[in-house]
Amino acid sequence: MKIIIIGATGTMGTYLSAALENEHEVVRVGSDSGDFHVNITSTESIELFFKQVGKFDALISTAGPTYVGPWSKMDDVAFRKGVEGKMMGQINLVLIGQNYINPKGSFTLITGALTNEPQKNFANASAANGAVEGFVRGAAIELENGIRINAVSPTVIENSPQYFPYFPGEIPTTMRQLEFMFRKSVFGTVTGHVITP
Repeated sequence: MKIIIIGATGTMGTYLSAALENEHEVVRVGSDSGDFHVNITSTESIELFFKQVGKFDALISTAGPTYVGPWSKMDDVAFRKGVEGKMMGQINLVLIGQNYINPKGSFTLITGALTNEPQKNFANASAANGAVEGFVRGAAIELENGIRINAVSPTVIENSPQYFPYFPGEIPTTMRQLEFMFRKSVFGTVTGHVITP
């Protein structure tokens, strides 16, 4: 199976690439590193990327920039970081990628527990997550050719301890849990689901 991993050089993407590369053809994609480069905030960049990579069987997204910071600094410009990054960036990977994915393929997007359990400094991420999850549910009933779509929604992950102070009382999602959440989406049969630990 040819699996594209967007955000492959980040914490989640690096782990998933290593976990899947012995079983499948993994295409590592980053904003400025990896096998291919893509700027997910640009539809032109996404289109060019898909033309370069060609047909594929599954796309995993672990990318999605958002604004993280005090509410007092939130304004239209800051909020659009999540709208154009985590929200529209991932949505456009599907809207454009559906023209290149093989029949019965799958898209797996990344959201997070902030959708339902917001934390201080993360209002932008909470909003973007909610929008992506709504898109996943809506797209699942309209995608054709047996294409499936899901979202993976972890809490703070164990390999990102720098974020632990922002998530008091949250039990971190282990990297193994994260891997199998993505495996459920890519290799299972569910569609329109938000997969949690």
